[in-house]
Amino acid sequence: MGKFQDAIASNQPTLVDFYATWCGPCQTMHPILDELKSNEKNKIRILKIDVDKNSAIAEQFKIKGVPTFILFKSGEVVWRKSGIIPFKELSTLIKQAY
Repeated sequence: MGKFQDAIASNQPTLVDFYATWCGPCQTMHPILDELKSNEKNKIRILKIDVDKNSAIAEQFKIKGVPTFILFKSGEVVWRKSGIIPFKELSTLIKQAY
């Protein structure tokens, strides 16, 4: 869990995608996140956390459903949202965190 804590403590906005391999909406978000990553280049870090393989982290952040997205900056939660987020909305939320 050390690498995870280091990543979310960064000054660089870090979007954490809590997902599961069996989750349909999570699979829908993959291309949206890929597009976000290519558009935002080095402005944001995206971490994918499989809740089935990382249950301690999922419990720490009280993840009840997937996908759940939490945006961190300097270790603080900037915003949190569950479900499918359209690219435009996600991009706007991210840009507000710069």
